[in-house]
Amino acid sequence: MQTPHFKGIKAFVLIALACTICSKTFAQTKPATTTASSTTVKAPAAVVTGPTILIEKFFKSYDKESTTKAMMDIFKTNPLIDSNSLVKLITKIDTTRSIIGAYTGKELIVQRKASNSLILYSYLVKHQNQPLRFTFMFYKPKNDWVIYRLYFDDSISSELEQSAKITGKP
Repeated sequence: MQTPHFKGIKAFVLIALACTICSKTFAQTKPATTTASSTTVKAPAAVVTGPTILIEKFFKSYDKESTTKAMMDIFKTNPLIDSNSLVKLITKIDTTRSIIGAYTGKELIVQRKASNSLILYSYLVKHQNQPLRFTFMFYKPKNDWVIYRLYFDDSISSELEQSAKITGKP
């Protein structure tokens, strides 16, 4: 049989434990804010912190250092990356950058979550002469997010034009 004093201590410990767990959960789920130029933009409510931190680091290196540094940093998360494919992708991006001018910023186009372990972010990447689109896909096999796919293209303007055409279908 438990004494009233023991029941009181047990209840206090359980309440303290519940408060600690709830406060840690809340701290991990606050929406992040990102700064675009001089305006502050709130991130979507369903932000997944691991991938967004990796993306922010990617764009900081892409802007301040080099494409190579940005790519090497983000692909460090994936031990299965083929180095030859990575070098080709870096070369392709650098060639494109030399034609379209300096990087001037980024804007989130869309975020899609297939599950709690697979998420996609698509960004409009602004350059002096023309925009690009970078699409990041992240996978979480266990506890940590890894870059699963990274695509870039310059067809976003033609897709936007195409979407404005009359198709004849209701």
